[in-house]
Amino acid sequence: MSTEDRMKATAKNIEGKAQEAIGEITGDPEDKAEGQAKQTEAQVRHSVENVKEKVKKKID
Repeated sequence: MSTEDRMKATAKNIEGKAQEAIGEITGDPEDKAEGQAKQTEAQVRHSVENVKEKVKKKID
């Protein structure tokens, strides 16, 4: 995984956590759900890139 991809996924996770927290504070379930979705997307991105790394190591 490139450093840039990891940074993007981490940024998406942080963004999601912040949005979820804002949703909690304001009582907005839509913001909370969107924040959770962003966190899930970030986790998926990390998982995909981890698989890519493992495949690359096996090929090398």
